[in-house]
Amino acid sequence: MKAGELRELEAGELEDRVQVLRTTLFNAQIKLRTGQLEDSASVRTARRNLARALTVQAERRRAS
Repeated sequence: MKAGELRELEAGELEDRVQVLRTTLFNAQIKLRTGQLEDSASVRTARRNLARALTVQAERRRAS
């Protein structure tokens, strides 16, 4: 997911995406800790995607 894609979303859609990304990261972390996660890089990817979404959200708050 790229920041440009996130910037094209409406405010409500972006908020929904942030919630989905938080849930995805949480689930990946739980699976990692319980040994059920096969691809440990997915935690890193989820963390970065969440950070991108939160950055776009913060940019919008500062702009308004």
